[in-house]
Amino acid sequence: MLMMMLGAVQLGAAAACVVVLVPMGMAGWHLSRNKMLFFSGALFISLAICVHLTPYFPSVPDFVTSVSSAVVFDHRSSCINLVNEISWEVKPNASFHHFNNTQNSSSIADFYDKRWDWSDSYKLKACEFTKLSKSDASDLLNGSWVVIAGDSQARLFTLSLLNLILGPQSQRMDSVRADLFKRHSDYSVLVNETGMKLDFIWAPYVMNLTNLVMYFKTQKNCPDVMIMGAGLWHMLHFTNASDYDLHLHILKTQVVSLLPFSTELSMNEPVTGSVPIKSSHLFWLGMPVMINGMLNTEEKRAKMNDAMWHAYDKALGDSKLLRQTGGPLFLLDFQSLTWNCGPHCTSDGMHYDGAIYEAAVQIMLNTLLIESHQTL
Repeated sequence: MLMMMLGAVQLGAAAACVVVLVPMGMAGWHLSRNKMLFFSGALFISLAICVHLTPYFPSVPDFVTSVSSAVVFDHRSSCINLVNEISWEVKPNASFHHFNNTQNSSSIADFYDKRWDWSDSYKLKACEFTKLSKSDASDLLNGSWVVIAGDSQARLFTLSLLNLILGPQSQRMDSVRADLFKRHSDYSVLVNETGMKLDFIWAPYVMNLTNLVMYFKTQKNCPDVMIMGAGLWHMLHFTNASDYDLHLHILKTQVVSLLPFSTELSMNEPVTGSVPIKSSHLFWLGMPVMINGMLNTEEKRAKMNDAMWHAYDKALGDSKLLRQTGGPLFLLDFQSLTWNCGPHCTSDGMHYDGAIYEAAVQIMLNTLLIESHQTL
């Protein structure tokens, strides 16, 4: 928009030169003989230039608004790209001495305190990321339908979100923990105070996620916020990155067809085969770093090695499923979160301390604030 306006100004200036300044040059020599005629002619020519250029200039308020909008858009776009940049402080806690005496390695994560925040840089400070409180998160998700689908990582993410919304000390959280962690089952809850409905869907394979998306498409209705992710079960039971890549491409096709408008870069046309439903905020739960020596079975240590993890991660990038690669889903970067927190943040090399999922929830909420153009 800004470039178009500048182009119009340049065109207007060129037209003024042709229409006004050429005759001025021709008449200049004659007018210079009479000062009165010269200054009268100069005044007339100045007014003529203004008249010729005025149609090409937007009004000052419109011009300022256009520039401000462009700056705000660029600011939000930049902040979206920075929201996963989290720093960790991991230190032994008061129980660490007891840990050294007992050598109870199965609960190593319990003997370390974890603190996290957004990295301390000028760019991130300008974004004003913040840890939302219970009331802030409740206001943001008020009346929303939230669906979280995936494996145990998604279940732990669900627990962290409900822990924030309901409060960690609430009696209701005791029943939530008991019901949510029933083996390989779905879970639903309605938060009466805010009208937020949350559904956790047990979907350990990408194929399960694709079927869920197809169901929403058939119903012509989808959640306001949908968080999904799968890969660990496929890595353990199939150990085939090429097959994983194929299923991710199928999922992407279905997700894009679910959207009223394409999220591909440089596109704003209706997607072929899309259904007329409301737009959703879509997130992908990335896979955590596997600490091979801490995995609790020989099968896991053999199949979920570094080379296989990187092959699966490459398949995710190649699928173009993520917003960061031109796709529809925004990545909640568990790789970065778990790598930076380190081995003291997990007891089994796969499932991490609650602080990891707390940080992921706050990343998701801050992304929602940016996408919905809201501030606290």
